[in-house]
Amino acid sequence: MRKDFGEKPYLFPQPVLIIGTYNEDGSANAMNAAWGGIAGADEIIIDLSSHKTTDNILLNKAFTVSVGDVEHLAACDYVGLVSAKNEPRKMEKAGFTTTKSAFVNAPVINELPLTLECELVKVIDGCKYLGVIKNVSADECILGEDGTIDPGKLRAISFDPVHHAYLELGEKVGSAFQDGAALK
Repeated sequence: MRKDFGEKPYLFPQPVLIIGTYNEDGSANAMNAAWGGIAGADEIIIDLSSHKTTDNILLNKAFTVSVGDVEHLAACDYVGLVSAKNEPRKMEKAGFTTTKSAFVNAPVINELPLTLECELVKVIDGCKYLGVIKNVSADECILGEDGTIDPGKLRAISFDPVHHAYLELGEKVGSAFQDGAALK
């Protein structure tokens, strides 16, 4: 038996995306966004209502998307609770420092170990920001022995829209493009 919930954004996991932009004075800003994801081999889309961040994306035609992690959970939640319009020291209070991306006009948040550096392609329906990924940067602390990103070391968090909770992504449970071959 199944239970219907109606029209709800109940897709699991929902990544915790921290969107980085520059304000008009050049200072860094960030916000927490749950509605976004990969839209193609080199594209990402984020659904945002009107925010200081959306003004900044339109101004700079660029943004970064960092993945929220367990270590910085409180700071990631904080940048979603507080607007830069009301708190000019938002980044400092979150404990975030930034470095300018070498690929786009947007800040890389130093404390978050995985960042997609994106150029705005277009805005769809007034609220969906489509970006092309110009670079992915990863702190060496999340790289495995093979030199690639190790999700276990990243300790990414996802948003649970049902219970308004953050969940740590789990361990490996299978091998893509292999486990299904047993059913051929």
